[in-house]
Order: sequence, then structure tokens, then C-alpha cells
Amino acid sequence: MSATDRANALPVSAPQERGDAARNRLLLLDAARTLIAEHGADAVSMDDIAVAAGVGKGTVFRRFGSRAGLMMVLLDEDERAIQQAFLFGPPPLGPDAPPLDRLVAFGRERLRFVQTHSTLLSETNRDPETRYSAPFAVQHTHIRVLLAAAGTTGDLDAQADALQALLDADYVTHQLLDRGQTLDSLGDAWEGVARKLCGK
Repeated sequence: MSATDRANALPVSAPQERGDAARNRLLLLDAARTLIAEHGADAVSMDDIAVAAGVGKGTVFRRFGSRAGLMMVLLDEDERAIQQAFLFGPPPLGPDAPPLDRLVAFGRERLRFVQTHSTLLSETNRDPETRYSAPFAVQHTHIRVLLAAAGTTGDLDAQADALQALLDADYVTHQLLDRGQTLDSLGDAWEGVARKLCGK
């Protein structure tokens, strides 16, 4: 690739966000996270988020377009945060821990994530284009790599699929609401399957 081609391949930088707009964005996302953690996504309205952030409702709509738009941004940011944690963060989730410990930690962390974002994740599951999107592929690869590093044999893709099914939003919601499970018991079940697959 020539120097000209490389220059043309570089992404064009986005316009710089104004300071007040950036502050409002962070306030809104923090408020949304707090309210969702306290009440669940279904119970949180745009009015609630605006009041908690100390901004007008119009600011929320200008910033995100709709409630769904805000939730998608929130989901995307939180997906990036969990990816950073398991790719580069401290142990046991991050790379300086044994692979089985990382696998167990990943399952428990992802279950918490799924509970927090269950409504939006369930909605994205309805569309194959969003269900099997980049975050899903990253998770599958991460699980597969950890299984291989832990010495698992057999069909690693099928085993990663089986583990990933335990993190499905609809499955997790059903277990929590209809089967009397808790995040701890679901985490224990994940750990049990992970250890079996790794021969531990």
C-alpha cells in the first residue's frame, strides 16, 4: 500500500464535541445507568432521565433522538467497557489470570451485564442482524480462546456456543423471573459447566 493509499484509508476525524454537549451526554448516560440499575429499563422514561441529569427533556431528544437511541448508545458504551475489562483489565477478568479463572469471571460479569440490559438485549435478539453482531462475535471468540487455553478438547465452537447460550438475555430473564434463580446461582451454573468442559 502506498503512502497515499494509507493516508486515504485513515478515518476522517469527527467534529469536536462542544464542552457543554459532552458534559450533558455524560450526565444523561450516568443518570440512565443509575436509574436502570435501581428500577429496571422498562420503568425508566426519558422524563426520568432528564430530571435525574438536571437537563431539559428536549436535550435528551436532541442528543439521542429517542429513548431507543439513548439505550442503544448506553448498550454500546457498556459493551465496549466490558470488552476492555476482559481484554486488558485486571484479573481475574483480565489477561493476568489463569484461563479457567478468566472464563468463570467472564460468565459472572456478563450475567450482571445481561440483567442490567435485559430489555434491550432481548429486543436485539429478535433481529438476526443485531443478535449476531460484533459484540456477540467478540464474546464467542473470547470464550473459545479461553477454552483452548484451559486445555479443552473437542469441538471448541460448539462448546463456546453452549456456554454463550447460558448468557442469552431471554434465558437469563426466564431463569431469574420464572425459575427463582439468582445471579449467584446462574454464575455457579456457568462455572460448573465451564469446569466440566475444561475437565476440572
